[in-house]
Amino acid sequence: MRAWETRDVSGDVSPKDRFVTIYGRKPVLEALGDLDLRVDKVILAEDVCGPVVQEIKEAAADRAVRVQRASAHRVKVLAGNGRHDQGVAADVVARRMRPLVDALADPAHAPGRLLLLDGLTTPANVGMILRTATASGIDGIVVPHRGVAAIDPLVIKASAGVAFHAPVLRTRTAAEAAELLTEAGYPLYALDASAETGLFEADFGPRAVFVLGSETAGLSAEVQERIAQPIGIPMHNGIESLNVASAAAVLCYEINRRTR
Repeated sequence: MRAWETRDVSGDVSPKDRFVTIYGRKPVLEALGDLDLRVDKVILAEDVCGPVVQEIKEAAADRAVRVQRASAHRVKVLAGNGRHDQGVAADVVARRMRPLVDALADPAHAPGRLLLLDGLTTPANVGMILRTATASGIDGIVVPHRGVAAIDPLVIKASAGVAFHAPVLRTRTAAEAAELLTEAGYPLYALDASAETGLFEADFGPRAVFVLGSETAGLSAEVQERIAQPIGIPMHNGIESLNVASAAAVLCYEINRRTR
């Protein structure tokens, strides 16, 4: 098994690459009430109770969703949030989410144009990028497990629920994704306000990866060394750059325009 593959000991895809784990009583209850979502299971801390918890249990029973009890500490670990889980978490099936290595396994059917997120830790930006990329028809958004905001209720809210349905591809880190993609023959392009080549003039082949880095720290060194070409969005009136989510929207719809 290679370093970037996230599979359990049985060889199955890791739950982290199949489910979006949400937490909090209201988000879990809302997910159970959304018939477009498939909830795999609900986990309740052993000491939680009350009217909302009872509603959650009844809603889960109505949809034949498993309800498991666990220690409060275990729920916090599963939720990845120590303050806001309220003793409740749930695994929601993300139908289009899968490991990047699986998406690239068959070159004939591998995705064409991809986004790679590197160091984006603000949930609002990640959520908006997932929404825009999905709406514009981008083939996949690589969201590493480390170094990028987790797909949690904050990201889901910013995406207006699209995060559950986005074509998310998972790896452990952006560096591993960059290595895997370059080995598969994808050139990597980075948005860079100082780039000599503009987005609207750059020539992209049918397969390309566009890397979106942190607004403050930029790209990680491991990803930066694999960039084939930086590209810029033209700026006027003294404006140096756009917010990363806004830049992603410009990029996604330029890609959409070229592939219509």
